[in-house]
Amino acid sequence: MVIDFHVHAFNPKIAEKAVGKLAEIAKIPPYTYGLVEQTIKRFDEWGVDKGVLLPVATKPSQHRVINDWAVQQNGGRFISFGGVHPLGEDAIDELTNIKNAGLHGVKLHPDYQGYMVDDKRLEPVYDEIERLGLPVVFHAGFDCISPDLIHCPPERSVKVCNNHKKMKIVLAHLGGNQMWQEVYDILAGNDAELYFDTSFSMDCPNELMEKIINKHGADRILFASDCPWESGAKIKEKILSLKISDDKKEDILGNNALRLLGMKA
Repeated sequence: MVIDFHVHAFNPKIAEKAVGKLAEIAKIPPYTYGLVEQTIKRFDEWGVDKGVLLPVATKPSQHRVINDWAVQQNGGRFISFGGVHPLGEDAIDELTNIKNAGLHGVKLHPDYQGYMVDDKRLEPVYDEIERLGLPVVFHAGFDCISPDLIHCPPERSVKVCNNHKKMKIVLAHLGGNQMWQEVYDILAGNDAELYFDTSFSMDCPNELMEKIINKHGADRILFASDCPWESGAKIKEKILSLKISDDKKEDILGNNALRLLGMKA
């Protein structure tokens, strides 16, 4: 089974507007305009069986609406996470709601949500995520929405990893978008329950990606695209071209995701 661990889709009321705005900022033509049916069509074209849907709450008032919609998409071709703004007064309660609703994890985006990843104000939220056993996906590294301040660089995310050894952490974009040498030097091989996903990592040289995988362990790498911003077919082709064993490639493409999520193929 091929599982894309980093996919974005939106309520049809806001999908085209949201994707269009981001496409204009990033200067990247999207592969979909954020609709579920468009995303599933891309899955079929790219040879992807399931996608992990990652909603982002850009303000606390969005929690319930975003997560109610995520619940509706959960199952079939989507494995839905929940979104929470960790600085919201009801963040802890919303984490319980996410768990009780059967959502599979939490997405946090320090750049969109306006905090540094190691901000002490987030410690109670991290403690609760860890207690609930929910995997958490962080945007990591550069983001065009905040080009002058990287909110989750390797030197800060490693502090979170070291302080929360049992929290199931996924650092997107191979640990830090456009910061892959620092990922190799600072993060790879960390003994926390730390995973990297491969979303938006086409620019990472194959040799460096291989070094990161070999140092960190292929069992902690997750195939991901960041659809609609990158092609699942292209990143899958990149993974298959790496000088690592076929067994490791199979683990990256789906087995690791199933194990992390506690699911069967």
